[in-house]
Amino acid sequence: MKKILIAATLFLTFVPLAAQWKPAGNKIKTAWAEKIDPNNVLGEYPRPIMERTDWKNLNGLWDYAIRPYGNSTPDTFDGQLLVPFAVESSLSGVMKEVGSKNELWYRNDFEVPADWNGKNLLLHFGAVDWKADIWLNDVKIGSHSGGYTPFSFDVTPFLKDGLQKMTVRVWDPNDEGPQPRGKQVNKPEGIWYTPVTGIWQTVWLEPVPEKRIESLRILPNMNGSVDGNTPVSNPDDAIYVNEGPQALAHGDKLHIVYSASGCWPPYYALGLLTMDTNSDPMDPAYRAR
Repeated sequence: MKKILIAATLFLTFVPLAAQWKPAGNKIKTAWAEKIDPNNVLGEYPRPIMERTDWKNLNGLWDYAIRPYGNSTPDTFDGQLLVPFAVESSLSGVMKEVGSKNELWYRNDFEVPADWNGKNLLLHFGAVDWKADIWLNDVKIGSHSGGYTPFSFDVTPFLKDGLQKMTVRVWDPNDEGPQPRGKQVNKPEGIWYTPVTGIWQTVWLEPVPEKRIESLRILPNMNGSVDGNTPVSNPDDAIYVNEGPQALAHGDKLHIVYSASGCWPPYYALGLLTMDTNSDPMDPAYRAR
């Protein structure tokens, strides 16, 4: 009998998250919605223009709470919400409105892989609508306003041993505020849309070296060359290319010549962009045709 009870306890402990989540409401679902797996939500790499090998997807079921504007961090939460779907959406599993007089709180705990020790850790948010404040282990690490742009923080100084506690607070005035909001309104009808509040793009972790590429912008030219703008964490470092016909780099400026004749090759990959000692290899996902 004792063995049966232990087995039953273990089974309940490891019940898949899918059994705890389902779309809210009775809205018509697409074939993609029916295939959502809470254990692997939007599992593709979220930033193909600067793809690094190591990363960790934080999408999934997070604790959430809707509280009056200005309240302190909640002691208890209302339930779980599937990130990165807006709280008003069916796929969030909640389908509740927040409004300008309330704030949406998130809580999520995560672990940092042991083989990332010695590296800086970036916390990325693909997009949060609209104003977001983020805490890690009860220390505020930053804020961001703007519902359509990605942002990130170097959270290395705020890490502790074991489990990391992340808290996110979001306020979105919707059509009562001056921010860009598209067709979102509090009372949608006709051509107007339901508000989108909170996290609505992938949240993820990325280990990076201290010397690293911050961003990448590629501009192809008609003469068979490519110019790049690649800001780095240390302005004294220079970018170089370890593959390609001819490459010139000066600080964060990159110039690559594919063809002296001015003709584009049929297909050529830019190759890996790295720092001075190959400390930050990545695939820029740039292809020339």
